[in-house]
Amino acid sequence: MLFLGLTLIPAGLLLRHSRVRARERFIESYAFPQRLRRKLAERYPHLSEQQTAHALRGLRQYFQLCRQAKRRMVAMPSQAVDVLWHEFILHTRQYQQFCNQGIGRFLHHVPSEAMQSPTLAQQGIRRAWRLACVAEGIAPKAPQRLPLLFALDAELAIADGFHYSLNCRGGKNRQGDTYCAGHIGCSSGCAGGCGGSSDGGGDSGGCGGGGD
Repeated sequence: MLFLGLTLIPAGLLLRHSRVRARERFIESYAFPQRLRRKLAERYPHLSEQQTAHALRGLRQYFQLCRQAKRRMVAMPSQAVDVLWHEFILHTRQYQQFCNQGIGRFLHHVPSEAMQSPTLAQQGIRRAWRLACVAEGIAPKAPQRLPLLFALDAELAIADGFHYSLNCRGGKNRQGDTYCAGHIGCSSGCAGGCGGSSDGGGDSGGCGGGGD
């Protein structure tokens, strides 16, 4: 044990804290393969280099959320980031090394339709919302803006993306092509499915945290 002032801190706790900080720094400074940028440009040619870099920041944040969530499932709120994640997985050795060093385990991609139940998908999107809000200093139950991962697709004009609104009239989960982010922080299961969809449709939204 070590003494810091008058506080007695167990050596094991210090070691765990050091490991957590090392993983956080590893993810933050990791140089993603250039192929990820090219893949996103192929899928969405209207994006500028600056916008692509913004999407990569979203991918970095998503991995940080998965690290924080440990083995609990975290839904993917952004289609653009999901494209990047898909491409990264194809770099199998790099991806495995990244997962081991940055997250401490292999992070599986679980498509929304493969989720065990709608409830599990709802838990995943609420967890993504809560962790993303906390990371950006946003009150999850009283947000004044959308966190990066939930704002990204609309900001980048991703036509097939997941677009969120802070406030939705009538208390519905979805209005047209816009999902109700303003209700995700509630405790009554009013969030959409993995990737934000209330019906879990589509094969693009992914969830990290599946069994490994």
